[in-house]
Formats: sequence, structure tokens, C-alpha cells
Amino acid sequence: MLTQIFCEVDDICNEFTPILNKHMLATGIKRRHRKGNLSLSEIMTILIYFHLSRYRDFKAYYQRFILGEQAKAFPNAVSYARFITLLKGAWLPMGVYLNSRCLGAVTGISFIDSASLPVCHNLRINSNKVFRGVAARGKTSTGWFYGFKIHLTVNDRGEILSSALSSGNTDDRNWKIVNALTRRLFGKLFADKGYLSKKLSHALRKRDIQLITKLRKNMKNQLMPLLDKLLLRKRAIIESVIDLLKNVCQIQHSRHRSVTSFAIHLLAGLAAYSFLPKKPSLNLTDNEIKALAPV
Repeated sequence: MLTQIFCEVDDICNEFTPILNKHMLATGIKRRHRKGNLSLSEIMTILIYFHLSRYRDFKAYYQRFILGEQAKAFPNAVSYARFITLLKGAWLPMGVYLNSRCLGAVTGISFIDSASLPVCHNLRINSNKVFRGVAARGKTSTGWFYGFKIHLTVNDRGEILSSALSSGNTDDRNWKIVNALTRRLFGKLFADKGYLSKKLSHALRKRDIQLITKLRKNMKNQLMPLLDKLLLRKRAIIESVIDLLKNVCQIQHSRHRSVTSFAIHLLAGLAAYSFLPKKPSLNLTDNEIKALAPV
């Protein structure tokens, strides 16, 4: 898998780097562009593979696995301190790679949800300096937290279609977030009660997206097709995806020492998810999808 990741990342880097260099603003100062010991492709491969490895501490992973077990695969690997400096330049290529190669196909059946990404324990909120002014306090069904929210849409095969990051106090029904998440979607979009909104439903309907949610106890019952009701019960698929992202791909932990490091590791974790051999799926055939969500 390490070789597979490198080949895919190297392809996108070879396409992206010349384009980026053309759009870089010049300062008038001549600078040498010396080739580093580690290429951009190798840096991104190391980051992505960390989120698929058994390691939970990046320093131990780099020193024991990259510099130790995989020394032949990375013969020009730099020291850990130098690598931490180099990874700061990988966040933009990582975002390009995620959005160009790691997203699934839109099938017409999609699920939307959000999850908390706490950056510290609640008792340490007042002493947290790394994310001061960036993170915010929010509340989920499991209680209060301090950090961010990740918003996701997935298809019936468990593949990520789009993602967005917001502060912890952002409402799930925020139109800017939902608009960005649903830009590529069509058909039926299933969500929990947190997305109940007539205004949001009407706005999505104009884009040929039908928002389907459960009703609150104090709301009047509405007729719903049986197939939609059955698919709404399968909304747990996106919760399974979030569980894999947090516990397998490690997008959530409290050891970040900079906002840049948090952003890069989040992108790398989302990219790593696309390499998982098994993802939650409804196992629907193409004919079943056309019957449930006709184009």
C-alpha cells in the first residue's frame, strides 16, 4: 500500500507543482530552488500512511517506522525535527490531492452529518493557546467540547463526497457549509433532525436535491414513501464512516502543536480513508439506485 500511495500522490504532484510555480507571486529577490532530500510526494506519502498505520504518535512512527523499518524505502529521510518543518508546505498539495483523487462518485443517494473534533480536554480549555481565537465551544448529543466540527457527505458505498471544517459552535444548517457540501450532489440527501429547516429544504429543492429527515416529536406526521423511510434508517452509514475516520484514520487527537499541523493531518486522514479496503456500504446495485433515486 505504501507504493500505491506514493504512485498516486506522485502523479498529482507532477501535475500540480508546475501550475503552482507559475502562479507564485514574485518578490523581486532571486532565490535558489534547490531540490530537497525528501520530495513533496514522499512527504505526503509519509503523512497519509501514518493515518493507516498502527502508530498513534507521529514522532514514534517517524523515528521507528520511517527511519527504521522503512529506511530502504526512504533512503534520504531527514531528521524528525526537519520533517516537521517541511510538512508545513504540504497542506495545499494535500488539499488538491484530496479533492481530485480521493472523493467518491455521486450516485443520487447521499448522507450528510457533522462530528465534533475536540482539540483538548474540557478542563484545559482556558489554558489552550494553540487554537485560541480559532476553535470554539460547541455542543453535541454527547455534551460540550472545545474545537471544530467536520461536516461530511457520503454516498451509499461509504465514500466521501465532500467535506468542510468549521468552528465548534457552527450550526449544522449553516447555508454556507451546506451549500459547499452539496455543490456536486443531486437526488436524495438523508440527514438527522439537526438539519430540519424549511428554508434549507426549499433552497436544496431548487438544485434538484430532496432533503429527507426524521420529524421531531412535536411535529405533525407527514407521508413518506416506504423506500425513503427504509433508506432513512440506513443513515447510520455516515456515522460508521465518522467512526472509522476518528478511530482508524486518527483525524481526532489532542496532541497538535500548531493550527497548520492540525489542518495537514486532518487532510491526510481524510485522504487515508480512501485507501481503506473495506468501507460501510448499503450494497445497492446500479438498478436499485436508479429505482430509489431516479436522475
